[in-house]
Amino acid sequence: MLAGAGPAAAEPPPPKLSSGLPLPRFVSLKSDKVNVRGGPTKDHDVAWIFTRAGLPVEVTAEFDNWRRIRDWEGAEGWVYHSLLSGRRTALVTASPKSKDVLLPLRDKADLHTTVTARLQPGVVAMVKKCTGGWCRIAGNGFDGWIEQERLFGVYPNEKVE
Repeated sequence: MLAGAGPAAAEPPPPKLSSGLPLPRFVSLKSDKVNVRGGPTKDHDVAWIFTRAGLPVEVTAEFDNWRRIRDWEGAEGWVYHSLLSGRRTALVTASPKSKDVLLPLRDKADLHTTVTARLQPGVVAMVKKCTGGWCRIAGNGFDGWIEQERLFGVYPNEKVE
């Protein structure tokens, strides 16, 4: 066997991610117009356009300055990194039992505390803190605690400070 031709020399180093950040991870859209493409270059066609700044999306892959994202409906595509923000937001999701129920926002992270607001599915809020079971979220005219499982934009049991 030649020197340097052992098994270690045959294996390429693991690919370095463009950002060095963990995958998957949640981010939010910076702009009211974000083109989502079929692949990680401007040569790829625009598959659809997001029109809601602040919407949470999950980064599932990276290629150079492009990020593959997944939305709350499971659709995936590629966006340019500068259209994304590390600011954590969450989308209030419908209860699995009923699609049109307003979800209670509470003054403390406890089912037996005062309801301060009721939020419709589709409301986007800033994530202030998550304990692993509850998240404190805030938006236009509301600030309180909601069960973490009711949000897209944070992982189950994830703690956010």
